Amino acid sequence: MIGEQQAVETGNLIGGERRAGVSGRTFESRNPAHHGEIIGVFPQSSAADVDAAVVSAQRALAGWRSTPWPRRGEVILAAATIMEQRKEELARLMTREMGKVLTEARGDVQEAIDMGKFIAGEGRRAFGETVPSELRNKWAMTMRQPLGVIGCVTPWNFPIAIPSWKIFPALMAGNTVVFKPAEDTPLCALRFVEILEEAGVPAGVINTVFGNEEAGDAVVRHPGTVAIFFTGSADTGRLIAATCGSMLKKVSLELGGKNGIVVMDDADLELAVEGALWGAFGTAGQRCTASSRLIVQRKVLGDFTDALVSRTRALRIGNGLVDGVDVGPVINETQLRRIHSYTEIGVQEGATLLTGGEVARDGDLAEGFFYAPTVFAGVTPAMRIAQEEIFGPTTAILPVESLAEAITTANSTQFGLSLSIYTNDLRHAFLAIHELEAGIVYVNAPTIGAEIQLPFGGTKNTGNGHREAGGRVLDEFSEWKSIYIDYSGRLQRAQIDTDAQ
Repeated sequence: MIGEQQAVETGNLIGGERRAGVSGRTFESRNPAHHGEIIGVFPQSSAADVDAAVVSAQRALAGWRSTPWPRRGEVILAAATIMEQRKEELARLMTREMGKVLTEARGDVQEAIDMGKFIAGEGRRAFGETVPSELRNKWAMTMRQPLGVIGCVTPWNFPIAIPSWKIFPALMAGNTVVFKPAEDTPLCALRFVEILEEAGVPAGVINTVFGNEEAGDAVVRHPGTVAIFFTGSADTGRLIAATCGSMLKKVSLELGGKNGIVVMDDADLELAVEGALWGAFGTAGQRCTASSRLIVQRKVLGDFTDALVSRTRALRIGNGLVDGVDVGPVINETQLRRIHSYTEIGVQEGATLLTGGEVARDGDLAEGFFYAPTVFAGVTPAMRIAQEEIFGPTTAILPVESLAEAITTANSTQFGLSLSIYTNDLRHAFLAIHELEAGIVYVNAPTIGAEIQLPFGGTKNTGNGHREAGGRVLDEFSEWKSIYIDYSGRLQRAQIDTDAQ
């Protein structure tokens, strides 16, 4: 079996120690390309385990928050450097544990490396501002303070990149962390945290509890976590928001997407097809930014559809460790069934299934969770397959007559994460930039491919307005403190009788 290794058995990482779960229950992480292969065995954590992790993080907070910002940056840079040295090892592990093809897994690790290097530089930047006071002999300025102990709950589709988006800036801002990674990718999370420890993060600054939603819920509800950073489904996000709201706890939510590519009749059609193929089927469509809607002007609809279907049928499905494989497995059997249920929904709604639409079972594919890349045509904006996030290798073609109709169609879902337009008309491009309702807009590129130096996040039901990455990311992980220093030697009253003072 390709890439098979001995299964890892480990406990939670709390206070720099490996601890068995209090309940004694465990779960297995399995290779989605070969579900008989066990990647590792991990504790099924309970509220008691989470409590131990929070206590550990609280104890470590004073020491870490008093660590100078440049030193924190040096530790994070060291972690990024270690990841760079072990990029291939981490990528191969990721492909085994969650299925994405090796080239994409390398990209996932590279994104974490980039985030580490980017955030490390923040350690020597000004972390506040000075402003003029309205009074004489008075100094006014701001500075950042850490939030405290924060909870990070992350998904399986980017098992190293997404934790890095949250944990690196959290640590840079002086917070300590309780980390609950996805149940499907615990070993990737373990290796990520081990690298942080090796880089010099002190014991207790980051604590990791493995498990299912029981552990995640305990992290959210624990009174010792002052903020929650979550990436996942909109339904779960609503529950987390309600809990945090009742506790007056800060919460950052990065949720779903129903992203669309607009293809105008003046577009470079070959480029648009190539972008749609990558956007729809990269990571087997398991991206919150996946191009699950293709909104095509009718004049080029036939040519675009024919080219896309031909290219889709040529995609090679298989184990992501095998050279030449384009599309790996989906994460688990539950998701496999969910994806196929949307194929059935699309057919029932009257959409035309052009290719795919079935579980792939030929040969070695029967050992994993593979779904044939699927294209629907004749889709209308009101159909469920055009409105609901499928999170699999399925895309829908929606014909439109004009740019105005294309923009209306693109904006017609509850989500607003990523939208794209292919056009060679500058007027079309700038109108789309202005009118598309999304946190991210691409011109002549698909809806995937965000870079860490710009903010990542969406509008509408994609989240609650917070952003990850980018130059203002530390705003999410710190509190502003305003400071006034009066060296006049007398009482000065701001806003009162200022002319007389």
